Amino acid sequence: MRIFDYSKYENYKWDSEILKKISSIYNNKGRLEVLLLQNSLTFNKLTESAKFESIVGSNTIEGIITTTHRFKQIINEKSTPKNRSEEEISGYRDTLNIINESYEYIEITSNYILQIHNILYKNVSGNSFGGKYKNVQNYISASNEKGEMYTLFTPLDPFETPKAVEDICNEYNEAIKKGITNPLILTFIFIQDFLSIHPFNDGNGRTSRLLTNLFLYKLGYFVGKYISLENKIADSKDSYYDALCDSQKDWHLGNNNPTPFINYMLGILAEAYDDLEEKIQMSNLNMSAYEIVKQSLSSKIGKITKSELVKMCPTLSTSSIEKSIKQLVGEGKLEKHGKGKNTFYVIKL
Repeated sequence: MRIFDYSKYENYKWDSEILKKISSIYNNKGRLEVLLLQNSLTFNKLTESAKFESIVGSNTIEGIITTTHRFKQIINEKSTPKNRSEEEISGYRDTLNIINESYEYIEITSNYILQIHNILYKNVSGNSFGGKYKNVQNYISASNEKGEMYTLFTPLDPFETPKAVEDICNEYNEAIKKGITNPLILTFIFIQDFLSIHPFNDGNGRTSRLLTNLFLYKLGYFVGKYISLENKIADSKDSYYDALCDSQKDWHLGNNNPTPFINYMLGILAEAYDDLEEKIQMSNLNMSAYEIVKQSLSSKIGKITKSELVKMCPTLSTSSIEKSIKQLVGEGKLEKHGKGKNTFYVIKL
């Protein structure tokens, strides 16, 4: 039986990179609280964009996809789901909405985690496992160059799972109460343990990302409401899995080193704060849509699509971005290739 003891991290020597990221995040958190009061309109626009990107990103990591048009319809509740993927997308939408709106009332307990998983699957036809722990052994697998599957990590057995989830909740709450170590570090230790337990037959990754938002909100780190953490993880999926795999070595013995996963997740959080600051600065400079698009392109090389620019400029409408693209093409700063859905642009700035 795996034993969890978060008190062992009280005198743990964290490396300088982790401490530096925590300091940067903490400083940016303070600035965000001030900027919230000064830029309510910008933050409202960013909230809608981040919600869309979070739902798309978290589901895409798991191979749950549909067209951009259908994503928008489902997320905005303009249409009912037509298949299993869309049912799961709508479940993530509903669960994320609850966490965004009611995080302060959701406690860190095994019962609440089961409720979160149940809501995630409540729209899935024939669902029989939402809100229930796994009843069969699951495995974390990968494939080699020949397409052959092999096991990367074996999570806990089903009979061990309920107590393990209860234990990590108790350990986390007690460690936070006693101030064992930095709360962000404790949060990502919990998430890594949760993923290693892999408590459900399905939906473990998506539940972990919902829990990440919940924990951060409860600690006062709200950047995920304005810059999608899920989307950032999706964009660096290989690094995410590498960090998780590195942190799972000797996990069953309780001798694993959580540093790689903590370092990765702190990096995601730090990037999100940096992105948020950049978007607010552009908004505060009263830049035109054209100037914002051009500024966003300055950090990119090679080719880009309109949908990518929409993500990069969440404070702008799609029509404003389209007009800016047309102007940049006319000036020779963007070179258009392809037609229709296959259209992309080569940056010539």
